[in-house]
Amino acid sequence: MKFFKRSSIVGILFLMVFAQASEVELPTYELNFETDLPVTLAAGGMFGIGMFLYSRMDTPETLKDKDDLLPWDKPLAGRYSGTADKASDIGSVFAIAPLVVGGIAWHDGSSTGKEFATFTVMFVQAIGIGNGINVAMRSLEIWPRPYMYAESGEGREKAESAKSEAYGSFFSGHATAAFTVATFTDQWFRTAYPNSPYKGIMRASAYSLATLESVLRIAAGKHYFTDVLVGALVGTGVSFGILEMHKKRDEKYSFWVGPNVAGITLRF
Repeated sequence: MKFFKRSSIVGILFLMVFAQASEVELPTYELNFETDLPVTLAAGGMFGIGMFLYSRMDTPETLKDKDDLLPWDKPLAGRYSGTADKASDIGSVFAIAPLVVGGIAWHDGSSTGKEFATFTVMFVQAIGIGNGINVAMRSLEIWPRPYMYAESGEGREKAESAKSEAYGSFFSGHATAAFTVATFTDQWFRTAYPNSPYKGIMRASAYSLATLESVLRIAAGKHYFTDVLVGALVGTGVSFGILEMHKKRDEKYSFWVGPNVAGITLRF
């Protein structure tokens, strides 16, 4: 319990600082057919391959020794809470948050249909890549879910009826998706409403909900701390990578290099 209290305090302090961070000039984003077609196909392919591997997971003959878990994850072995499990699943409704923000901005004239399409494509790409990586990693069955070590109660009942996917806890798909949603909700709002005084509140709220979802997955006995941490990093990292890839560039200069020669080109 102390661990969760301390984690919450640290998380709140971090979000307060993070929410105040602002860009000198907010970027704009654009689609490029030559780039987006292969990226979108790759995202779909990664998700498809990951789901294929995930669907072919086998139930191992023996359960991984609890002593082989990471030191900070070991105390969570055996945990299970049906209430937290259901609460974390209900939290999945926030997956449409970026689309809601974009839809409202388009409706009130703060954004355009083109911007809505651009962010939607980027969001789908990030979800496909992030969750494709997730299910592929889970199929490796690196370690089982915490509740698989439960010796009694509802956790034991859950373990006895578990399918092969329960043997692949690393890493959290809910955390991956939650932080992808948080990143796009925040950035979409900032792009649509660059002068809004609520940008900091939106950012803090988006990442707080993503953090809450991750904490609930730990409390439910579905994942370890390492699982949700890696999931958060993957979801956020892939999202920022997709956003960076689509930033509209307007440089007035460019460097070029050739065999035994280099130069700079200026545009006026």
